[in-house]
Amino acid sequence: MGEQIPEGLPSERKIKISIEQIEFSYSDDPMGQKVIEDFNLNVYDQEFLSMVGASGCGKSTLLNIIAGLLPPKHGKVLLDEKVVTKPGPDRAMVFQDDAVFPWYTVRQNVEYGLKAQNIDARKRKEAADHFLKLVGLTEAQNLFPRQLSGGMRKRVDVARALAIEPQVLLMDEPFAALDVLTKGKLQEEFLNIWNDNRMTVVFVTHDLEEAIFLSDRVVVMSNHPGRVRRVVEVPFHRPRDTDLKTAPEFQALRRELSHEIDQSIE
Repeated sequence: MGEQIPEGLPSERKIKISIEQIEFSYSDDPMGQKVIEDFNLNVYDQEFLSMVGASGCGKSTLLNIIAGLLPPKHGKVLLDEKVVTKPGPDRAMVFQDDAVFPWYTVRQNVEYGLKAQNIDARKRKEAADHFLKLVGLTEAQNLFPRQLSGGMRKRVDVARALAIEPQVLLMDEPFAALDVLTKGKLQEEFLNIWNDNRMTVVFVTHDLEEAIFLSDRVVVMSNHPGRVRRVVEVPFHRPRDTDLKTAPEFQALRRELSHEIDQSIE
């Protein structure tokens, strides 16, 4: 049984991802502790959805199941009503740690996924040109990752993921390792990119401020095992800028989500 459409979202909105009764554990013992149990959620087409919760609640595990990197013990994930059984070019993933190839230049990194799909050189160049410009790395295209700052390497990760034009972008705490100023700048830049290149985004973060600022909805996960504890619709209009983070309504929602997570681990 899928999750109900929350109040405030139109009933005709297309479901892109359906997560149905997912159960997962890292042990084959049926009596072993479950990481995720009875997890049900719909993610809508072109929605920006964040998942938050205490450490170890199964957020990253669930993202890997959606990506097709981990098979669930029970239940299923459907993408456009088709069961996910393996990774595919319709989904791209951006991780917390740098996933750039150190032996490739920035441009070669961005073209990597396209080359793996046997896209011809002319189309690879056109796509790389576009996404390098989009993330502000045109001038750095011939540099190697060791010559880049952490924020620039993260831009390479994002550009490479976007270059294959996925329907779904899965992001596992992609900005967590960055300093506060760089993180805030990349949040704004990524929102601008997403506004211009709408796709479905599932974003895992521990940062409640980040979740609220970026998202249409925020899913709070319960702890041990991970389930949907609450789904919160973010009421702030787009486009958004960093001034929103200081608004009383924003901070009130942040406190509400923090309280919800605290209750989940009591």
